Amino acid sequence: MRPDRQLDMMLIEVCPRTPRLIRACTMTRQWSRRSIGALARRGAASPRAVFDADAHQMPARLISLLVRPTTPPLWLGIVVAATVITVETVVVHQLDKVAPHNAFGAVFLLGVLVVSARWGFALSVMTTLVSALVYVYFHLQVEGTLVPAKASDWVAVVVFLPVALVANLMAGQARLRTAEAVLRRREAEASRDELAILAEHQAALRRVATLAARGVSPTEVFTAVAEELALWLHVVDAVLLRYEGDGTGTLVAVRYEPGESRMPVTGDTISTEGDDVGAIVLRTGHGARIDNHAHVGGAVATRIRAEGFGSIVGVPIVVDGRVWGAAIVGSRRTVPLPADTQTRLGDFADLVATAVANAATRAELIASRARIVAAADDARRRLERDLHDGAQQRLVSLGLEVRMAEASVPAEWVDVREQLSAIASGLTGVSEDLRELSHGIHPAILSKGGLGSAVRTLARRSAVPVALDVALEGRFTESVEVAAYYVVAEALTNAAKHARASEVAVSLRAEDGTLHLVIGDDGVGGASSGAGSGLIGLHDRVEALGGHMRITSPPGHGTTLDITIPVVGE
Repeated sequence: MRPDRQLDMMLIEVCPRTPRLIRACTMTRQWSRRSIGALARRGAASPRAVFDADAHQMPARLISLLVRPTTPPLWLGIVVAATVITVETVVVHQLDKVAPHNAFGAVFLLGVLVVSARWGFALSVMTTLVSALVYVYFHLQVEGTLVPAKASDWVAVVVFLPVALVANLMAGQARLRTAEAVLRRREAEASRDELAILAEHQAALRRVATLAARGVSPTEVFTAVAEELALWLHVVDAVLLRYEGDGTGTLVAVRYEPGESRMPVTGDTISTEGDDVGAIVLRTGHGARIDNHAHVGGAVATRIRAEGFGSIVGVPIVVDGRVWGAAIVGSRRTVPLPADTQTRLGDFADLVATAVANAATRAELIASRARIVAAADDARRRLERDLHDGAQQRLVSLGLEVRMAEASVPAEWVDVREQLSAIASGLTGVSEDLRELSHGIHPAILSKGGLGSAVRTLARRSAVPVALDVALEGRFTESVEVAAYYVVAEALTNAAKHARASEVAVSLRAEDGTLHLVIGDDGVGGASSGAGSGLIGLHDRVEALGGHMRITSPPGHGTTLDITIPVVGE
């Protein structure tokens, strides 16, 4: 059935069977039919969908449309206006029976307010005019005419129209203010959501950046990045890939859904040949995205299809102008990853690149410092060898020759013998001093007996009693042994000369690839590794080997050195 015929039937059903009301309803029906017909001729949206609904659902539909922030179609406004005017006509007719001498024009303002609140000024003016005509018809109680005949009737019309128009304007302003308030609320909610996303993004970046700034191992940074990527992008699969230059890539960090035991793990090698995201990033140096792997070639793509991945996005990790690796995330859902995933990945890729560059710089710095320390140790060793093989041997020979000369002097030459004996004793003393000096330059016992024997020798020679606890097996690299030796020697010297300690405790042990050295005294404390302190050289020597030295020295409570050095047994 045509929509206008359905409207006719609906209006007829609500109109009582009285001649005057039937004529008023007919007038309303004709106006609404002409308006809908005009809209149809202009190609407006068809109202058929509205009339397809059950008649009992019409009130609920109207209420939901009235509170909706967007403007409903114009044809629907015409239908609502016609319906409301018809209902108002029926209500006024019933009220007129109860109080026949009262005017009920205010009832017709309700429909005007409803229409103006939802459909704007133009349709509300039309509703006002139609309502005025119906109102005049009932107010005059004159058959066959809509023109007032008395002054009082004109006053009623003149009062009704301005009031209705003012109500239109006020309702329109209220509608505009409401729409503006709704718009501002939506903008505020959108801004709040954007700020929440931005805050989450910045927090994730800050956590990773903090790790990178602390100089932790790249492995820890890689693992943290994979976790943050998965959490922030709301995916469960994220990997960091390092390209090896031989057509393969190594997974340096992997984050998969728990229980996926078939997936690659950190350290696995995959092929970079094919058309998957990782291979594309390597070839192009730019980000890549694949939302459907059905026709993607390569061994990696085959495995991706087997694991049920859908959308995968990757971006390059660029270090020193070259593509070092890639950050890749994937989704097993049928819905592709968001369009801005590649951009969001890029921020984390930059942090990974920074961490890799920092790690490389730190490794180069440590290697450089280690080379400097090794060169100094070599120079010390050469000097010790030269002193031992040259000056010391020469002094010993001279001492023996003087003793032989002393023995050949006649006994009655007492003065000469005493002079020669003094010379021999002096040469012996110089030789001993030179031996002690050479031990300080580079202890020979360290090369011969190892770190444990050298530390025990230092403890025996110490001017302060030493409680020694040494648990070492085997030998270590020369640089490690020399560093530990000089730490113990400097600590014992400081305890005797500056700390005024009565006892020193030395603990030396190797566990889990780390040499752990703890030296504590009961002296005056207050030591530091600042400029001018003898500890600063030890600090540099330990850090040159990738180790750490912590000094605890509160005034009046002694000094404790806690040193850890990574070691490799020989």
